[in-house]
Amino acid sequence: MTRWQSVGALVLLGVGWGSTQPLGKIAASTGHPPFMLILGQLVVCVVVLGALTLVRGKGLVLTPRALVFYVVVAILGTLVPNLAFYISVHRLPAGIMSILISTVPLMAFPLNLALRSDRFEGKRLIGLLLGLAGVAIIAAPGASLEPGMVAFLPLALVGPCFYALEGTFVARYGTAGMDPVQAMFGTSIVGVLMCLPLVWLTGSWVSPMPPWGKAEGALVLSSALHGLLYAGYVGLAARSGAVFASQSSYIVTAAGLCWAMLLLGERFSPLVFVALAVMLLGVTLVKPRARALSAAT
Repeated sequence: MTRWQSVGALVLLGVGWGSTQPLGKIAASTGHPPFMLILGQLVVCVVVLGALTLVRGKGLVLTPRALVFYVVVAILGTLVPNLAFYISVHRLPAGIMSILISTVPLMAFPLNLALRSDRFEGKRLIGLLLGLAGVAIIAAPGASLEPGMVAFLPLALVGPCFYALEGTFVARYGTAGMDPVQAMFGTSIVGVLMCLPLVWLTGSWVSPMPPWGKAEGALVLSSALHGLLYAGYVGLAARSGAVFASQSSYIVTAAGLCWAMLLLGERFSPLVFVALAVMLLGVTLVKPRARALSAAT
């Protein structure tokens, strides 16, 4: 991947992933327990990625390294963040959930510095701080959130924190020799196996049989997009580094706001759009590492 291919992949990931936030809110309107929604999402991912794997003629990898990858990524990238998402999205607007995703690079950058897998640059730090400033503007009193919503912000931030951990893990240890589709197909299968006992223990089982409504359709569409785009995210993190891949969260924020307005009719104050401009400026300052891009070409 060249620099522009990396940037193009980043934009595509962000725009696509931005749609999953309002779709997820629609899916959550079923009232189904979070673990059942997560299980449904994982099953759809298994079907979509399994079909893709079959067409490509590549099987499921079952080496010890691959199994470790499946378990770690299923926990860090699916089970924990999705549980936090489905609980908090009931209380927060989908646009706000998209905004909070932009905190991923703020968490990923210090992690990578601590692990010495990235180097400090003043310009990139300014870019990340601009992203944080954008979030702060939106979260300011009177900008978007009602007072009762503020209490759910820490829970909503659990997802970005775990996405940062997962991106750092993938960038540091790779995908165990698998391509992104193979990696996420195996992860989805392991996720289903891990989620089933949680559904049973929490009494969350709901029959998946028809009739299905708009919410179920949104869950299927969101899950299919999630599987495909997540595979792309893992591949980008492995090729261009966790910090660069996590910048997709900025684009998710802008796209998520647009999708929320289009699909849910959500409306935001002018301060939100000021914050968006600040975030986009931050994206232009946080560039992929030259070493990572060299390795990817």
